[in-house]
Amino acid sequence: MSVADNLLQIRSTLPAAVTLVAVSKTKPKELITEAYEAGQKDFGENYVQELCDKHEQLPKDIRWHFIGHLQSNKVKSIAPFVHLIHGVDSFKLLKEINKEAKKNDRIINCLLQLFIANEETKFGLSFEEADAILKSDELKTLENISIKGFMAMATNTDNEEQIRSEFRSVKIFAKKYPHLSVLSYGMSSDFKIAVEEGSTMVRLGSSIFGERNYTK
Repeated sequence: MSVADNLLQIRSTLPAAVTLVAVSKTKPKELITEAYEAGQKDFGENYVQELCDKHEQLPKDIRWHFIGHLQSNKVKSIAPFVHLIHGVDSFKLLKEINKEAKKNDRIINCLLQLFIANEETKFGLSFEEADAILKSDELKTLENISIKGFMAMATNTDNEEQIRSEFRSVKIFAKKYPHLSVLSYGMSSDFKIAVEEGSTMVRLGSSIFGERNYTK
């Protein structure tokens, strides 16, 4: 099926309240344009330079999400235009985003990344660390960021009950902060479980664009 057909099929299964982010990393602008012309406006990228290049080449009303592991020294490159930074996993990074947002006279939306997977290769804050950030007096001084909610990635496993339990842990934790309404978890392999467990934003790549990694 075409990208447009894939999007149509996926949207038919998603509740209206769930935002679909098309993960376009490594995909050429032609495929992104096809998705855009089919009505897709939210796209996710993992690499700063690739995101900057695509922002320059593609329509300016695209909402770009940075979904990779963001290094502090790269924040300045995306601060002028990024719509939402998903993977904030330290207070140091929050402060850097705030600094660069202030330079650009913007408020940058952020999600705190929670570590829920049984995998050491994934990044994220423990629930206790996220609590500490959200209750910190210093957070109130960061006037150019807006924390919107939480992002997480489940363990890469075929055990659906484990995936469900990990996603559910985020939903339960987030109930402590009802004003933080964005819950970004669920990818092509597990988004249906994620939605059942409270996700309001799913990040899908292969189910939209196919498995092949296209060269840039």
